[in-house]
Amino acid sequence: MKLLFTDLDGTLLNNDSQVSPDTRTFLHDFLQAGNKLILSSGRPLLSILEVKENAGLTQPDIFLTCSNGTQIYDCDRACSIWEKRLSLSYIPYLQAQADNYGLHIQTYTADAIVSPAEDAEITYYRRKIHLPLLISPNLRDALTEGPFKMLAISLNDFDKLEAFRSSISDWAQNKVRTIYSNHMYLELFDWDAGKGNAVRFLCDYFHVPLSDAYAAGDADNDISMLAAAGTGIAMLNASEKLKQKADVITGLDNDHDGLAATMRQLLHI
Repeated sequence: MKLLFTDLDGTLLNNDSQVSPDTRTFLHDFLQAGNKLILSSGRPLLSILEVKENAGLTQPDIFLTCSNGTQIYDCDRACSIWEKRLSLSYIPYLQAQADNYGLHIQTYTADAIVSPAEDAEITYYRRKIHLPLLISPNLRDALTEGPFKMLAISLNDFDKLEAFRSSISDWAQNKVRTIYSNHMYLELFDWDAGKGNAVRFLCDYFHVPLSDAYAAGDADNDISMLAAAGTGIAMLNASEKLKQKADVITGLDNDHDGLAATMRQLLHI
């Protein structure tokens, strides 16, 4: 049995945010052979389920690693099998620090995005993430349990994100990880979570050696996942930082079925 952990945006999905027919055929063949597919994304659960449904991935043996590895979801049983949430006590501090830099920051309930305002950043974000929007100037007030993650967004000022990240770095040690999923999105989630930890958890869960795990991605938040898996695959369109950590770099990008082509070569199918 092989496990394939694949990121969505920039990896499994093409530039139209779709799973192409050729990649869909590969996934079908991969699952039919008795393997397991894990969709691993910074997206929240409901957004990944939407992608899965739109792609027609209805076969058994599909699992989801949501919100950067903070939630692992069994699609067959329709339940979470592992979770790691941010403490509610962290939310006011992180929002206050983001406010100090004039930075948009948002979080999530089980079924909605929570934003302090309906601004340009949330409008941009919801082009791909089609969850309901809950406006709450004080993010903590909208939450009844710790969220899986927070997300700071700056559409045109990366330095602002870096300044915010630096300002919380000492406080965040052993509490909160901060990792970029692209140059506009800074992900914040529990220190003990992450895509790499999800790889290790599921390999142990299925009694599969890490050497039989493949992980594919394109961004810095995929680094831990590629490092944990036996074979780490960076997309041709991946960040240079991720490519340096990869065992394999695809010959084609995400818009030309790069993952499917490389996996066929690796598995000789």
